Amino acid sequence: MSDYDPGFEYGHAEAGAEHAELDHLQQAEGSEADYNSQFNVYEQDTEHAESTDFQQGRSVEFDSPDGTHYEEQEFTNYSHDQYDSEHVFAAEGSESSHEAQFSELDALRQQLDSSFQEATHIEGGDGHSITSK
Repeated sequence: MSDYDPGFEYGHAEAGAEHAELDHLQQAEGSEADYNSQFNVYEQDTEHAESTDFQQGRSVEFDSPDGTHYEEQEFTNYSHDQYDSEHVFAAEGSESSHEAQFSELDALRQQLDSSFQEATHIEGGDGHSITSK
């Protein structure tokens, strides 16, 4: 029942290739802005008023029995008015602003290629050869 065939042949061959690709993209954006203002106003008013009135008088009147009449008057009148006004006004200020923007882009691209071959050969009989690659 058993027929033994000393000659046999076996063959195997395989080949292939793989390709892969990677794309990566990252993007970030941002901005900032600020504003500052500062203003000051200073004001001062000064007023001064002075009023002086001075009066001095003297009056002498004399009648003698012989009928002579004597009259003397002295009078001083002094008036002084003064008004001063002073106004001071000052203003100062500062103003500043700042703006900043940024944008960032990162890109990555990579390709992966690989290939392979494989072969197996067995041949029986007289030569008994085995081949592998």
